[in-house]
Amino acid sequence: MSETGKKHFERSLIAAGFGGQGLMVLGQLIAYTGNAEGRNVSWIPSYGPEMRGGTANCCVVLSDKKVGSPVVEKADAVVVMNQPSLAKFKDDVKQGGVLLYNSDLVKLEGVRSDIRTIAVPANTIATEEGSERVANIAMLGALVAATDLVDDKTCIKMIKEKLGGRKPEFLPMNLKTYERGKALVQ
Repeated sequence: MSETGKKHFERSLIAAGFGGQGLMVLGQLIAYTGNAEGRNVSWIPSYGPEMRGGTANCCVVLSDKKVGSPVVEKADAVVVMNQPSLAKFKDDVKQGGVLLYNSDLVKLEGVRSDIRTIAVPANTIATEEGSERVANIAMLGALVAATDLVDDKTCIKMIKEKLGGRKPEFLPMNLKTYERGKALVQ
């Protein structure tokens, strides 16, 4: 606790999958939302040597103090979109943290009992809403509902601002997909 009685806020996220699954966008939306909430933020992308289809992940740190290191060793939340990402990052969830996985592409085995796991059929939801390319937004909705990383209303505002500005015709699909991801957890 600080002198004012407020507890220090610092949360971290690792999001991982194949290149092209939108994990960087998911991480950026969390980072933009944290920034809009007045938090200090770091967002660090990491790509495998391949272009599309290779490995990709990002780390996000949100804090009410200066971010000491953008490197995340143990995350409050880990999002995995494919099996190789589960194998690589399942042990990087803090005790008491949450692991969200794309149950359409990931078979969950051997996960610790000291974390919460949430299956999200992200590809199914995205396809039902019109495009498999918005599976990351289904995961984002579930992530926001399952954690206190960022505020839901602020995140919706960032989706409208960041995604609606580029391709406004896809904004209704993105918002509906986000709500369906949230509904899985609520």
